Amino acid sequence: MGKNLLEQLRDVTIVVADTGDIQAIETFKPHDATTNPSLITAAAQMPQYQGIVDDTLKGARETLGADASAAKVVSLAFERLAVSFGCKILEVIPGRVSTEVDARLSYDTEASIAMGRELIKMYEAQGVSRERVLIKIASTWEGIQAAAVLEKEGIHCNLTLLFGIHQAIACAENGITLISPFVGRILDWYKKDTGRDSYAPAEDPGVMSVTEIYNYYKKFGYKTEVMGASFRNIGEITELAGCDLLTIAPSLLAELQATEAELPRKLDPATVATKTIEKIVVDKDAFDRMHKENRMATDKLSEGISGFTTALESLEKILADRLASLEG
Repeated sequence: MGKNLLEQLRDVTIVVADTGDIQAIETFKPHDATTNPSLITAAAQMPQYQGIVDDTLKGARETLGADASAAKVVSLAFERLAVSFGCKILEVIPGRVSTEVDARLSYDTEASIAMGRELIKMYEAQGVSRERVLIKIASTWEGIQAAAVLEKEGIHCNLTLLFGIHQAIACAENGITLISPFVGRILDWYKKDTGRDSYAPAEDPGVMSVTEIYNYYKKFGYKTEVMGASFRNIGEITELAGCDLLTIAPSLLAELQATEAELPRKLDPATVATKTIEKIVVDKDAFDRMHKENRMATDKLSEGISGFTTALESLEKILADRLASLEG
């Protein structure tokens, strides 16, 4: 009996689970796991994780004392919750977990640095090595500069909400550990912009974007890892077989596992050497210009930050309501 697509993918790519659902992670046994505000908010509402939420709220209350306002308790619990989920996830995976800086800080370099340091401090207080944590920061120019500072301190970063080659080059030039180009969200934008219902996997704009970034990195010897993210279908995933890492939602992991077919490697450093690729210098002026000229990247970065902000606000309300219930 031949290998299924998921088994074959593991042979050429590090498979990462894109979820905050610990049970799903246990099922698919990925090497790494990524979370984002939307995923943590969703997980926090699942009955099986109520204990994590309650323990985090109780811990925040204990830290601040009985006289602290509910708002202060919720604020501290909010900061700790992603780390609480991250620690639980790290109990069941061998690799790294990605934990996101507050999306509302995406254009504030100093605040992003401070929160990145605080997240690592919280992990290390739980006995987790910083080598097992990636701090996720949005790929704004300010976010990339924050990540560059953190990387120099040995705090590894995952630059998310990445939609264009200019963002990718800026990350690589600043020594970022890993980037997460968003395949499916790029496809969403092009389908809406062109009126097309679908794209063949090889012509998928998101697939083409990740392929361009991967080839650029390998051509010029950058060490920054490429992790394709935000998939809409398994065709996008199989078209990127060979990418350094791919972070995949549980529903698509299940589909890959249930499908038996040949999976040829599509991305390979060995084939890049013969390609003619122009080196691009991306300083702040070039970044701003290229970003402005790329309507898709401009739209999707702004939309992504807004979406994660909405999720964070929802999470704050969930925590406030739960604290009121616990202390009612």
